[in-house]
Amino acid sequence: MIGGSSAINAMISMRGQAADYDHWRQLGLSGWGYGDVLPCFKRLEDHFLGESQHHGVGGGWRIEAPRLSWAVLDAVRDAAVEMGVPRIDDFNTGDNEGVGYFHVNQKRGRRWSSARGFLEPALNRPNLALETGVLVEKLIIEGGRAVGVRYTRGGQAMEARAQASVVLCAGAVGSPQILQLSGIGPGEFLAPQGIEVILERPGVGRNLQDHLQQRAIYKVSGVKTLNETYHSLLGRGLMGLDYLIRRRGPLTMAPSQLGLFTKSDPGRERANIQFHVQPLSLDKFGDPLHPFPAITVSACNLRPTSRGEIRLRSADPTAAPVIAPHYLTTDDDRRVAADAIRVTRRLMTQPALARFHPGEYLPGPGVGDGDAALAKAAGDIGTTIFHPVGTAKMGRPEDPQAVVDERLSFIGLDGLRVIDASIMPTITSGNTNTPTAMIAEKGAAMLLEDGR
Repeated sequence: MIGGSSAINAMISMRGQAADYDHWRQLGLSGWGYGDVLPCFKRLEDHFLGESQHHGVGGGWRIEAPRLSWAVLDAVRDAAVEMGVPRIDDFNTGDNEGVGYFHVNQKRGRRWSSARGFLEPALNRPNLALETGVLVEKLIIEGGRAVGVRYTRGGQAMEARAQASVVLCAGAVGSPQILQLSGIGPGEFLAPQGIEVILERPGVGRNLQDHLQQRAIYKVSGVKTLNETYHSLLGRGLMGLDYLIRRRGPLTMAPSQLGLFTKSDPGRERANIQFHVQPLSLDKFGDPLHPFPAITVSACNLRPTSRGEIRLRSADPTAAPVIAPHYLTTDDDRRVAADAIRVTRRLMTQPALARFHPGEYLPGPGVGDGDAALAKAAGDIGTTIFHPVGTAKMGRPEDPQAVVDERLSFIGLDGLRVIDASIMPTITSGNTNTPTAMIAEKGAAMLLEDGR
């Protein structure tokens, strides 16, 4: 849909850690250290905290504080402090270790997507046309240069030709799919689909990274959660009225409200797990909320070492590609997953939560504390948190797995840039929407600087 994932995501404003970007610079990618990208983050923002060394105002990306809190989440926050995690009011100052409520991409309780912030103000420009209901089938390559795209609309084949560069920004799943359909990528992915290899780039579709969340659920008592309101007709009605009249209440809230960043074990150099804490619970996405009061305490490994891939299922552009994340395929990821459940259990036994009598529903008290049992439980309760990145990674030209260079230009093919989450060489330590917006801001500036 228009606005991409920012039109349906959790609305959490999260840059990650300064060390994430400094690592990119250490990989040889000049211009991508935290000091380089911070001005881009600030230029994007219209932040409720105002202008500061960390934040900007006047940009298209509105950021506000959440418009409600929950007693049970306040207690989880206090429990984290009792466990030694510092309370934090702003996760976006370079080091996000701590516990607090997330800032959100909203304006007066309403979602603020990239379409609202950046596209809508530009729609009247004479050099912009927005086409909807189309399917991009492939890039048009002529003489070693990308010169346009071929797409269909209503069954009719159409083309769009570039006067300067083609910019591919279909995301970490869509961009490698389009490249592979165009004959660009690993030959072993293309040959089985009968696609001629125009340019062999082994990294196209590889290096897939995502945050696997382990959705631990705890029953509680003596405190309100959204589960009870969901199952009450009166409660639903009052939620609707609160939103319509005051733009407040549960209908304004992000899917996850409380954040917690900490270390899975003391030997970690910096926070490497993130918790999304919700005053609700359900068996799986799309299911109704549980009929009993409960909270979800999801932990994810911020910097997984497992790597997956995106590859074509068919040469038919309408066929969804194969998404193979290969979660928990490394010893380190399994160790972090087990330790994260241990941290979750320790959190839920802190004195601040005792009055609510939290009882482990998932993974369940029957799951022991051994590494193997916890790693298996992590897989059983694990699900994507929808942060796929890295499938057209940025790197040095001598890196055989690199797809674009530090200017986001495609290596080995003129006239093509990739500007989306797929270019991340390594995943950022937190939600990936804001880093992707930064990549777009920086990539747009590069287009202007380079005159194409």
